[in-house]
Amino acid sequence: MAQTKIYSFSNKPDTKHRNEIIDFLYEHLGEYGDPQPDIEKAVNYALKETPSFGGFVMVSYLDNKIAGAAVLNRTGMKDYIPENVLVYIATDANMRGKGIGTKLLQKVTDTAEGNIALHLDPGNPARSLYERMGFEVKYLEMRLNKNNAD
Repeated sequence: MAQTKIYSFSNKPDTKHRNEIIDFLYEHLGEYGDPQPDIEKAVNYALKETPSFGGFVMVSYLDNKIAGAAVLNRTGMKDYIPENVLVYIATDANMRGKGIGTKLLQKVTDTAEGNIALHLDPGNPARSLYERMGFEVKYLEMRLNKNNAD
């Protein structure tokens, strides 16, 4: 049975373990992930390593090995924008289909105070899981990336 740990501002992982979580997310998010520095920023935000509203990092372990991980950041807002954004959630590619992701997502939603938003690539196969858990499409996101605008 998987064990779950929650890391936050008041309960931070040591540097070695924090890096293992970031590496895990980078590896197992695969094509739906981001570069490691971006994942590290989200983890640092959740742990208040940088000025932020915080959040938490939740990790599921199976036989003392990371089986799944999630990063939730608090937005500092309410109502018009949800209080939280689920930035990342991933399960070990070799352990998918065993309910680890479903249980992890349930624990994340049970633990978070307030509503939760998430961004999802259109072809992400996890969409059906999110919909079963009660997430719904409310808006389409559009972005102006000023770093690329000339």
